[in-house]
Amino acid sequence: MADRRAAAEQLDNLVATSDEVARSAAWVSKWGKSSKQANGTGKGVKPARQTWSGALRKNWRLYSLLALPTLYFIVFRYLPMAGNVIAFRKFRPGGSIFGEYWVGFQYIDMFIHDPAFWNVFKNTITLGVLTLVFSFPMPIIFALLLNELRAKKFKKIVQSISYLPHFMSVVIVAGMIFQLTSLQGTVNQLIGHFGGGAISFMQQAAWFRPVYVSSDVWQTMGWGAILYLAALTTIDENLYEAARIDGANRRQQTWHITLPGIAPMIMTLLVLNIGSFMAVGFEKILLLYNPLTYPTADVISTYLYRVGIVSNNFSYATAIGLFESVIGLALVMSANAISRRLVGTSLW
Repeated sequence: MADRRAAAEQLDNLVATSDEVARSAAWVSKWGKSSKQANGTGKGVKPARQTWSGALRKNWRLYSLLALPTLYFIVFRYLPMAGNVIAFRKFRPGGSIFGEYWVGFQYIDMFIHDPAFWNVFKNTITLGVLTLVFSFPMPIIFALLLNELRAKKFKKIVQSISYLPHFMSVVIVAGMIFQLTSLQGTVNQLIGHFGGGAISFMQQAAWFRPVYVSSDVWQTMGWGAILYLAALTTIDENLYEAARIDGANRRQQTWHITLPGIAPMIMTLLVLNIGSFMAVGFEKILLLYNPLTYPTADVISTYLYRVGIVSNNFSYATAIGLFESVIGLALVMSANAISRRLVGTSLW
């Protein structure tokens, strides 16, 4: 009898406990529904949209950091676009900044039928292609080589040395090139050591492009590798471990894991480089070239400098610059579309 009485008491306790749990669950459910409705997240109730003014008041400190960069782009990038109108108007120094009178496509017709323009256009395309072919992949290769190094101290030393050329002034780089390639320079001394004759590199048009491209590779390789080294750190190490277990060597790991891992970064930078394809380094070319190397060294930017600034033919130079900008826009939009279709990565 005592056992039956104890069992009945335990059953009554369990029933009372279950009733309390049911009441608590019902109260929590009711409270949750009411809180969702109050917050505008319940079923059938749309959440309140945050307006621009509300976001600005809430995060005004963050938005204030955009003030100076926005002002810079407005003043130095967007407002000058209004000056493109003088490509279709006659401009005289001292007159209206928007030209004196309308001339239509006169200046565009002039450069289309100007043999000198098409020569500099060909040089611009050639130097742009050579720079893209040699200067763009070298930071990728350099980053992959650095990634294989296991001695951290040696790796840091190599990285620091490779970054230095990027911080050198273009004037210093041009001076170094003249010193190295002069008749008594280091390059000619090495050529003479192997029995060759001295070469006047900077006075021969055929040598300008190799000198320019090689100096560009030397100056940009180390700094350009920074982004790829950062992208390499995001690759999961477990992928390499699984590949090693499957018997993959270092070359196979690089081809099937490393390169696909940094492919989005490669495509993004490729699109950006193609966008500046026509803007070949104006400062360095202006410092390195001379009338003897015009046949291969003269590009659109230096031609615009001579025609527009030196000769005061601003309308003609603006028409050529507008043509160059349209080509650059078409190139970057095409490259972005191709990148989005092939690898799913794009700038917009």
